[in-house]
Amino acid sequence: MPKDVIKINNWNGAKPSGEIFVIYFSSLSNNTHRFVEKINVPSQRIDVNLEKKLLVNQDFVLITPTYGGGGDDDEGSVPIQVKKFLNEKNNRDHCKGVIASGNTNFGNGFALAGPIISKKLNVPLLYQFELLGTSEDVNRIKEILKNFWGKK
Repeated sequence: MPKDVIKINNWNGAKPSGEIFVIYFSSLSNNTHRFVEKINVPSQRIDVNLEKKLLVNQDFVLITPTYGGGGDDDEGSVPIQVKKFLNEKNNRDHCKGVIASGNTNFGNGFALAGPIISKKLNVPLLYQFELLGTSEDVNRIKEILKNFWGKK
């Protein structure tokens, strides 16, 4: 992971307002979708269809898978649907953090979409997990989201 990524323990920026909310992208494999169902928080999915537009008017944390071949090649790591969603200024403004999934078989490319988005949007990278995530990942992310929003 790049050393200049903002991690939550080093974050001094604005916290999200309102209620916990997640925006996520999941391909047709539904891996990310199944993971988001397990964390059981209000959420909305970025459609696979590039023609469908999603505009968000509340603060959120983005959960995204990572694509690409791994290693030092970051080309294509962020799904095109996520890029299109974040090209909308309003969506970027409401994104307060990012969580990414990936495959550790890709070495340095593991969950690389998270650090890329974190750096581009100047938001903290909250967590990275492998593939479908574990029950420990689910519990950690639930706790991270509660703490990030200042909920008990």
